[in-house]
Amino acid sequence: MNKRVELQDLGTKDYKETWDYQESLFESVIETKIKNRREDAGLETDNYFLFVEHPHVYTLGKSGSIDNLLINEEQLAAKNATFYKINRGGDITYHGPGQIVGYPILDLENFFSDIHKYLRFLEEMVILTLAEYGIKSERSKGETGVWLDVGTPFARKICALGVRSSRWVTMHGFAFNVNTNLGYFDNIIPCGIKEKAVTSLNVELGIKEVSAKEVKEKLLKHFASLFEAEIFQKVEVQDS
Repeated sequence: MNKRVELQDLGTKDYKETWDYQESLFESVIETKIKNRREDAGLETDNYFLFVEHPHVYTLGKSGSIDNLLINEEQLAAKNATFYKINRGGDITYHGPGQIVGYPILDLENFFSDIHKYLRFLEEMVILTLAEYGIKSERSKGETGVWLDVGTPFARKICALGVRSSRWVTMHGFAFNVNTNLGYFDNIIPCGIKEKAVTSLNVELGIKEVSAKEVKEKLLKHFASLFEAEIFQKVEVQDS
């Protein structure tokens, strides 16, 4: 089992370009698994963890309802936002500047064959990260993601999750509001859940901006611990 995970920080990247790139990595891992089963090739399957920040975009999962998008095409254009219906689970969500999006592309058979455990580990990674900032967060029964003040009128979501898996290979992932413009959530019913608010880390801390670099480091630390993974980055060799 290969527990090494290649980290790639893509910076700011268009949603569709990133989706296509995810698909290429996802399919390459699946192809290796198929080759191993057909030919007993014994090849290692790769694992990836992509960090990215997207320009304003709304995405609707395969189980979601278009009715949860509250604006039309003209209004989307006026807000410099795009919309995609995609192949992950879950309903509608927003991605944009100030939000840390993580896409783990893992062969879960390198770790454990349990998609529910996988989702809970992603949630736990965020919960542990928030705890380092003195913020108590938790799961909300029947509602995937990470929440604050569950069971109160002030319940609010700080991190959304939506994944796809095939042959135990994962794609898509989580969207963690760190320095996010929350006004963009007013244009949707987030995750199809009415009368529930959203929040971000900087709002909860009462500061203008949280270091995204620091948050990513904390997320990776907890990811590595939970999955017993070794995170590495390839070093680009420059021509002399």
